[in-house]
Amino acid sequence: MTKPLFRIGQIVPSSNTTMETEIPAMLAARQQIRPERFTFHSSRMRMKHVVKEELAAMDAESDRCAVELSDARVDVLGYACLVAIMAMGRGYHRQSEARLKNHTAANGGDAPVITSAGALIEGLKVIGARRIVVVAPYMKPLTELVVDYIRHEGFEVADYRALEIPDNLEVGRHDPENLPAIVAQMDTSQADAIVLSACVQMPSLPVVAKVEAQTGKPVLTAAIATTYAMLKALDLERVVPGAGALLSGAY
Repeated sequence: MTKPLFRIGQIVPSSNTTMETEIPAMLAARQQIRPERFTFHSSRMRMKHVVKEELAAMDAESDRCAVELSDARVDVLGYACLVAIMAMGRGYHRQSEARLKNHTAANGGDAPVITSAGALIEGLKVIGARRIVVVAPYMKPLTELVVDYIRHEGFEVADYRALEIPDNLEVGRHDPENLPAIVAQMDTSQADAIVLSACVQMPSLPVVAKVEAQTGKPVLTAAIATTYAMLKALDLERVVPGAGALLSGAY
């Protein structure tokens, strides 16, 4: 019997090196315990520096990317830049997701669209978090935009860290083993959850379990939340070994 195959489309910043690493890694781990199989297909938007002007110009390219991926008749699309969405204004993920989905439908390849920004918000709601702490690689002004966006969605951000890495390639080179020590310097005592990486470009997957053990709190990342949302959109069980509480199968 042929195992069910799903095509995963990814709308990716041109300098992003992590979205196409962590999400395939999670779904490859899932393939060890579930029958579904996945292939991965990307279209890229130009962006090198994580500054508001480049993010806005990049977001304008997302329509083209959605159409290109719908040519391949992918089953779901993931928009892989949280800060590009959040920098466009409060609640923008809803507008972006609807617009891009309309482009896929107009091209004859109707498919659900997930933004990492929207997925993170929904993931926090799924686990029932209200008070969170956030780690982000962005410069402080952009990090504050992200924090404001999350707060506007109904969450209390008790503490956050801006790592202030402006070059997107350098964000992808940040050693995830640094993250547990960064979290240890934050006040997580009253937090319901930890957003270990509010960015799909900053690697974090290898230390999610470590930070959950260290803090006793559920740990989410933008990539984990995007994977959860993709599986949900495909009507598949949201379970991935080693990918934290959200993908434990409890939700």
